[in-house]
Amino acid sequence: MKKPIILAVDDEQVVLNVIETDLRNQYHQHYRIMKSYSGKEALELIVELKQRNDQIALFLVDQRMPEMEGVAFLSEAMKIYPQARKVLLTAYADTQAAIAAINTIGLDHYLMKPWSPPEELLYPILDDLLSDWMATADQPFDGIRVAGTLWSPHSHAVKDFLARSQIPYRWLDIEKDQEARNLVEKTNQNQHQIPVVYFPDGDTLVNPDIKTLAEKIGMHTRPEQPFYDLIIVGAGPAGLASAVYGASEGLRTLLIDKETTGGQAGTSSRIENYLGFPKGISGADLARRATAQATRLGAEILTAQEVVGLKIKDIYRVVTLADGTQLSCHALVIATGASLRTLEVPGVQKLTGAGIYYGAALTEAAHYRDSHMVVVGGANSAGQGAMFFSRYASQVTMLVRGNSLKTSMSQYLIEQIAATPNIEVRLGCQIVAAIGEKRLEALMIHKGKDQQADTLKVDAAFIFIGERPYSDLVSGVVDLSHDGFILTGPDVKHQFRTSVKRDPYLYETSVPGIFAVADVRFGAIRRVASAVGEGSAAISSVHQYLKTV
Repeated sequence: MKKPIILAVDDEQVVLNVIETDLRNQYHQHYRIMKSYSGKEALELIVELKQRNDQIALFLVDQRMPEMEGVAFLSEAMKIYPQARKVLLTAYADTQAAIAAINTIGLDHYLMKPWSPPEELLYPILDDLLSDWMATADQPFDGIRVAGTLWSPHSHAVKDFLARSQIPYRWLDIEKDQEARNLVEKTNQNQHQIPVVYFPDGDTLVNPDIKTLAEKIGMHTRPEQPFYDLIIVGAGPAGLASAVYGASEGLRTLLIDKETTGGQAGTSSRIENYLGFPKGISGADLARRATAQATRLGAEILTAQEVVGLKIKDIYRVVTLADGTQLSCHALVIATGASLRTLEVPGVQKLTGAGIYYGAALTEAAHYRDSHMVVVGGANSAGQGAMFFSRYASQVTMLVRGNSLKTSMSQYLIEQIAATPNIEVRLGCQIVAAIGEKRLEALMIHKGKDQQADTLKVDAAFIFIGERPYSDLVSGVVDLSHDGFILTGPDVKHQFRTSVKRDPYLYETSVPGIFAVADVRFGAIRRVASAVGEGSAAISSVHQYLKTV
């Protein structure tokens, strides 16, 4: 842990050097001694220190400085380091200003110059103040900090990416933390952009895109070579399984995801019916284990990189990344999964990320502690979300369009929900509007056969209302079902779109060498275990295909 700082500020170089020497002689073992020759320079310095999350224990500041008097400097410094102790160095004529500062800025002490000998006139005073500071100071967090508001969609996106990537961070809510608000204003130079991401090395990113953030935290975003035996698009359970088996069987394997590994399953609070985990496993933990396994076996994983184009060139399949990079491969596995369908009713789009979220949004649950949360949907993902949110919320209301949970939810979840006292299930309900200006305040719902209108006051809503396949990448390249799922194997109704004369292999699409697995595939069983099975089994078909190349 870095030592806290004692900062001395004085415009007279000789005096400042004496102060520095006295401070180092007494406190160098437990504190870093820093100095500055002006209030303006010192303010710039402490903003940099705050961005690095360094602690300042004490300010020792001269009152008579030409650009900025000591009291004025301390008044500004307290906005950034309110817990630091404040000592003013004064001449006899400054006594009244020092006394006034006790009332105006909470000055802890003032010292007359000179203070020799320091053993009698300086150290006892500072020892007492530093001891008091040490007893009350917050312990520093030596990691990434994200400052923003709970109602900012961009803040939510950054937090969600870091959480799903299992990167530890501390959340600073500038609506509740005045110190964080002051820091953001200094960093932003009053441009009011959030979130601001602070790194331990002092660097900051203001409202960053996910790729920039991923590169800064050291994630792998650029491919190591232009050609691979196997490229997998989508790093959910199916894509990770393909990467594990492809790499373990000697294929040069690249796994690409536009966000991070885990996919939609990575947001699940607990998967309780996955084989081999009698107490269940969180989606994030499963993704972490699978990512480590794929990497250990030799798979290369690109995150925060979106595949935006696909073309066929002789025996090669060529993908284009969002940054223009083109990569070639012999075989391609599409494991892009499906996204939750958006709720197309008035008010929802405006409030998405500001009280309305798609999926579990585990990063937000703790911020709504003791609040009323709504879960929209009646499938397993909605049930898992409701059970997780019930740990935090005073009340969880499930709004289900159907008349029963049994048609779409596993029995173990139905039983758990029924046994959880703060979960209420409302059947036959449909949301018709979201109400709120800057944040969600209520939902307007219709319920029952007579479509009675009801306004439900709520703090947050999490939506799970069906899936839309991520198949735009291959649209026009391979055959799709009428609702956009990729046709594979026996579901391919026509001959290959090439001169190859054979039936498609298992999980192979209408283009030889392009395979599709799990939720993006027509006819797939939408369970994590099924996705893992399909991703693994597809590699057998890939090997069959590679023998023909």
